[in-house]
Amino acid sequence: MTVDVWLPFHREEVEGLPEGLSYRFWDGGPEFPADPADCAFYAVPYMKSSEIAVRPMAAMTSVRVVQTLSAGVDHVEPGLSLLPEGVRLCNARGVHDASTAEITLTLILASLRGIPDFVRGQDREEWRAGFRPALADKSVLIVGYGAVGAAIEDRLVPFEVARVARVARRARETERGPVQPLSRLADLLPDADVVVLATPLTEETKGLAGAGFLACMKDGALLVNVARGGVVDTEALLAELERGRITAALDVTDPEPLPAGHPLWHAPGVLISPHVGGPTSAFWPRVKRLLSAQVNRFAEGEPLLNVVLTTGA
Repeated sequence: MTVDVWLPFHREEVEGLPEGLSYRFWDGGPEFPADPADCAFYAVPYMKSSEIAVRPMAAMTSVRVVQTLSAGVDHVEPGLSLLPEGVRLCNARGVHDASTAEITLTLILASLRGIPDFVRGQDREEWRAGFRPALADKSVLIVGYGAVGAAIEDRLVPFEVARVARVARRARETERGPVQPLSRLADLLPDADVVVLATPLTEETKGLAGAGFLACMKDGALLVNVARGGVVDTEALLAELERGRITAALDVTDPEPLPAGHPLWHAPGVLISPHVGGPTSAFWPRVKRLLSAQVNRFAEGEPLLNVVLTTGA
């Protein structure tokens, strides 16, 4: 039987792939490249809807590995119950760290220093001088301290922030200091000038930044979401923005894409970027190296990287 590897790249675009496997290019198009039943390794198309990602999974009766090209796996979760037992789901931990950390710092600095207002002033040929907040001496809280959260802190260091607090599902120690559990959020939020959401979207984190979370934030604080739109309760955020109590910088929204006419577009104190944290020039070489490593490990029967779960386990 044919052992197929489905990739969202043509084989010649990924160096170091092993011989002896059949490589099929599929980037989410309407036609499958081959019979899904022959697919053993499925690399999910990048930046496609959950519907597209899941579409072939019910017919993938021989699949052994599902590899996402994103750190999050929520877009493929609806298809996991359709798969045979023993399929390893792997994410792209490490691929997006640099790009996502860059957009995080961009959003923080642009929001604090008033860059959107300067752009609007330039459009109108208006010289909008004034006193603006700096990132220096601010207290930053990172909610979701995995590889992306750590990369964000790496880039915060040169900006002379007063302190960084870290939160994840479980408490632990790192070289930079302690990571607090999610249960400590209510204690940490009131002291943060900037709150960065970098956590995966799970049942535990869906709507995490709701009315209670936002109410704990200090007056004038900035909320930055580079995680998933569903981590924030949009209605609760809108209520706080309309009151002018906090500001927000969002690379992700709920709903997404944000439809025309949605009140979030014109809410006071909000900066929105269209989910561009991951897709940059830094993505391509990193994700191709990951795919090459994973397919080689699969072909050699070696342990895979970034295993999130195994179906049926």
